[in-house]
Amino acid sequence: MLKKIDKKLGNKMRIKKGDNVIVLTGKYKGVKGRVLKAFPKTERVIVEKVNFIKKHTRPTQQNPQGGIIEREGPIHVSNVKLYNDKIGDVTKAVFKIVGKNRIRSCQKTGDEI
Repeated sequence: MLKKIDKKLGNKMRIKKGDNVIVLTGKYKGVKGRVLKAFPKTERVIVEKVNFIKKHTRPTQQNPQGGIIEREGPIHVSNVKLYNDKIGDVTKAVFKIVGKNRIRSCQKTGDEI
């Protein structure tokens, strides 16, 4: 089910591709992983080694056998939180303005993400 997007505000996801996150709820609660892909319009992310789904594939030239493939499925961004390896705890991404640039940084330590 897709959410209606407000044109003025848009969707603001603080989690981007390549971030380290920890899963907060569900079957994979407590698992740490890297974000492989982010979908801001639907507010979902694909996290490495989390939420495996089985995809049935047809035979193709690349995969002549076809069959069932296991791969990561998307989960809602509210079920994950940014994880800082240096302090070993969850944190929030905040934006600092340095000159004319906006830089994402850790809220607790101030380090650049």
